[in-house]
Amino acid sequence: MIDDIPSAGPARTHISRLQLTDFRNYRQLAFALRPGPVVLTGENGAGKTNLLEAISFLTPGRGLRRAALEDVQRTGGSDGFAIHARVCAPSGDVEIGTGTAGNAPGEAGRRIRINGAPARSAEALLEWLRVLWLTPAIDALFTGPAGDRRRFLDRLVLAIDPHHGRRAADYEKAMRARNRLLADGSRDAAWFDAIETQLAEIGVAIAAARTEMVRLLQAMIDRLPEGSPFPHADIGIEGELEGAVASQPAVEIEERFRQRLAAGRERDRAAGRTLDGPHRSDLLVRHRPKGMPAELCSTGEQKALLVGLVISHARLCGEMSGAPPILLLDEIAAHFDAGRRAALFDILDDLGCQAFMTGTEPQLFSSLAGRAQFITVERGTVRDGA
Repeated sequence: MIDDIPSAGPARTHISRLQLTDFRNYRQLAFALRPGPVVLTGENGAGKTNLLEAISFLTPGRGLRRAALEDVQRTGGSDGFAIHARVCAPSGDVEIGTGTAGNAPGEAGRRIRINGAPARSAEALLEWLRVLWLTPAIDALFTGPAGDRRRFLDRLVLAIDPHHGRRAADYEKAMRARNRLLADGSRDAAWFDAIETQLAEIGVAIAAARTEMVRLLQAMIDRLPEGSPFPHADIGIEGELEGAVASQPAVEIEERFRQRLAAGRERDRAAGRTLDGPHRSDLLVRHRPKGMPAELCSTGEQKALLVGLVISHARLCGEMSGAPPILLLDEIAAHFDAGRRAALFDILDDLGCQAFMTGTEPQLFSSLAGRAQFITVERGTVRDGA
């Protein structure tokens, strides 16, 4: 166990203590954390990414692996899992707990408690901290399916707009209801009208939030100096609703979308799903210096573009919320040379955020000596690696 460590430096949002019970390969674990960079090193399979995943549950959603909750509980654990964190923020300290421990039989979902009281919703977590992540699974973002890019963009939106997660969940629920009507062969116009009106209202709100995020993020990218080791990106969003919200009144877009859904019922019935809406949109990214779509860039260039996007978003989040987000950067140093790694570490210092980074070799993070907390992870335990 790592003893409590006094915080140093200016007030900023950071996790000062993390405690896990029956989470992945951790039976019981508790350790203290400093502000600023945190480097987790250890062999593959030691549990480094599991620690990042635990932290990712301190924000709305299913965590960085999008795992089913029953898969998160430690094998052999009998009463769910629990994650507890002490978070220090400029507005004060807060105790956050989440997990499935203590759930009644048949009770689904994870509980969230803030300072010992049940949270009204998962979005309440965003009042205290924002968490963003990059994992090796995201490395294929530009070449993978559009759904992955939508989820990536929606995560960026959620860090700025706490209501976006509820909109997305409500839209998915309404779309599933419409798809069931289509599959059941229903011709109940009243039911379709009610659901399609809801889809139109929520869908346009989702499109507007995404479009605003792209605008703000592009403006932040444009403010950065040229010649960065993480190349500037030109970003956009491809989608009929997103294309309309920038220049047309929302009420008119909603009505046209509602009419299009109504007119497309038979087509959608044949397809077995709803074919129009923001669930079909796509995030577009170009490598500005090369004038090349991101999907055609090399693996290293795509990784650098991704890191540049996340860094720019972290700056945006810090300016808009007053505190930079907590970053989870899994195996972040693997594809970068020493110069680019050092540049990344300097940028993280400048951001002033708590950034958790993992790797198998401590030498990859040698330029952080004296600036980061080094932790060695070994088979469900951690120790100070300084």
